[in-house]
Amino acid sequence: MNSVVDGTCSKGIVPIENSIEGPVGITLDFLANQIDLNIEKEIIIPVSHNLLIDMESNKEGISVTDIKTVYSHSQALAQCQNYLEIHNMKTCFTLSTAAAAKSIKGVREIAAIGTLKAAKLYGLDVIDKNIQDIKNNQTRFIVLSYNKSKITGKDKTSILFSLFEDNPGGLHDILGVFAKDNVNLTKIESRPSKEGLGKYIFFVDFEGHQDSENIADILNIIKTKTSFIKVLGSYPIAKI
Repeated sequence: MNSVVDGTCSKGIVPIENSIEGPVGITLDFLANQIDLNIEKEIIIPVSHNLLIDMESNKEGISVTDIKTVYSHSQALAQCQNYLEIHNMKTCFTLSTAAAAKSIKGVREIAAIGTLKAAKLYGLDVIDKNIQDIKNNQTRFIVLSYNKSKITGKDKTSILFSLFEDNPGGLHDILGVFAKDNVNLTKIESRPSKEGLGKYIFFVDFEGHQDSENIADILNIIKTKTSFIKVLGSYPIAKI
């Protein structure tokens, strides 16, 4: 995401939600506190996790039962938790599944959880496929840029906001604005605001485009009911 902000890249793609583990907290925190980019598009991709090793650095005939430690991103490890427990494997976190695959090159009896593409890229071998706990595993990615998507008629808008302090029913009042105009909410999440216990930022996705008249009116009303609001973007709804 920082590469888009500094102009190195025109677009960035980051995970925001997984069908097994739910929201990707680090992405939500970046959207709230560290970047000012638009969500231009969403992409939903089936996820398959695989156990990778560097066969050249290991003895011939090495099997899954010989692996004692596994490297990967925290989300990937969580999505394979049952598999890891059954095989009594210790886990080590990395910044990404690609970083995990790269880190085990030349290492004995240590594996990585990653994609088939990562295995090919780093010259690794796949000793077990599709090890995620739930086979119907999908991750929702968002494309971030300085571009704004035009109205297509089948759009979604993402916003985040904070409530005024000591305002009982504040969240109910905001959700009521959507209900009154018959606007469908597709997701609502809360994250700590990092300003103290009991203080949260709410992330809401809903159908419609910010440039349409009814959604623009809703956003104007919400501005009067919140201490802070940020429109993350309006973009076409991805097909599942």
